[in-house]
Amino acid sequence: MIYELRIYTCLPGRLPALLKRFETDTLRIWEKHGIEQAGFWTTAVGTSSNDLTYMIRWQSMADREQRWAAFLADPEWQAARKASEADGLIVANIVSQFLSPTKFSRPL
Repeated sequence: MIYELRIYTCLPGRLPALLKRFETDTLRIWEKHGIEQAGFWTTAVGTSSNDLTYMIRWQSMADREQRWAAFLADPEWQAARKASEADGLIVANIVSQFLSPTKFSRPL
């Protein structure tokens, strides 16, 4: 099991649009592709209140590559992304890290 930590920094004022896209479209499409989220967080105190941080569970890097590629190629996802960006781009930057749990970690 590996975890992918992703941090999206939104353009000013665009975080609500990103949250709406995840809530109404992205998570449903992820479910179709077997992508399992481990949690989502917004920044209450920190360097940017425009950030959305989340984690995804993967069985392996190969599992991630297969499922993520299918998700990105999904016409439903492409349409949802395009519709959500009708008023302009949402995300300014994405940071992604892959984490391996230690033997003393609690499962998420």
